Amino acid sequence: ARAGCGSLFVLDQTKSGVALVGSWAWGDGLFDVTWSEANEHVLVAAGGDGSLQLWDTTNQNAPLRVVKEHAQEVYSVDWTQTRGENLLVSGSWDQTAKVWDQTLSRSLTTLRGHQGVIYSTIWSPHIPGCFASASGDGTLRIWDVNAGACRLAIPAHSAEVLSCDWCKYDQNIVATGSVDCSVCVWDLRNVQQAVNQLQGHTYAIRRVKFCPFRSTVLASCSYDFTVRFWDFSRTPPLLDSVEHHSEFVCGLDFNLHIPNQGICSYPVFVLQSENPIKVVEGSDFHLWICGF
Repeated sequence: ARAGCGSLFVLDQTKSGVALVGSWAWGDGLFDVTWSEANEHVLVAAGGDGSLQLWDTTNQNAPLRVVKEHAQEVYSVDWTQTRGENLLVSGSWDQTAKVWDQTLSRSLTTLRGHQGVIYSTIWSPHIPGCFASASGDGTLRIWDVNAGACRLAIPAHSAEVLSCDWCKYDQNIVATGSVDCSVCVWDLRNVQQAVNQLQGHTYAIRRVKFCPFRSTVLASCSYDFTVRFWDFSRTPPLLDSVEHHSEFVCGLDFNLHIPNQGICSYPVFVLQSENPIKVVEGSDFHLWICGF
């Protein structure tokens, strides 16, 4: 039996701080969340019970739809950003990735190949029908949904890979973050060696995110309680290290509207938590707004 429940929070950053717009309880942990690119009120959350839930923030009751095809925890979910597509991809501890349409009626395809837990699935912002996945098997994989196949498998780290992200400016550049404490930047045209290996974290890296405003800038957060900003084109690459947290930092993202501003959170990524209320207030259940 599983212990503990989850809650989904929608927050609004205002001039006076972060305000709670609404919250919804769920019977298991929530590990990730993604917003619809077509409807500002619609999002999908990934559950520890193997489910995906389609939520409408204007509906204060139950989710619009719940699907449960994964056999284990769903640890990642992402909505496509390319024009003409409206697809989701989920990654699970059952070692599979599934692709869905926006209604979540049933999965369109199931992709297998990883030999470990899938921790991260991220659509390419450039190439339709293409996403990257990061796994406990140490690999980064690039998938072609239309072909239903893995196009590239990169032995990215010697330990579990917990996160990956695409560069917003170059379709060939992907970053990975690992339990080995390093961030690696990869050029998919030549994967024999990483473009750069960013070192400085002292514990596992939980999330990496590319900056939406600068092509060579990215951020990482870690179980060492820090958030670090990097420019992989510079020597040394470290731009700044933020040490606001007194516990594991499990999620971060950049503000799409304000350059040089990021959001980091504990215990999970921005909008969801296994411990409600305390995301907004508590000893270290804060949503930090970080500038660099």
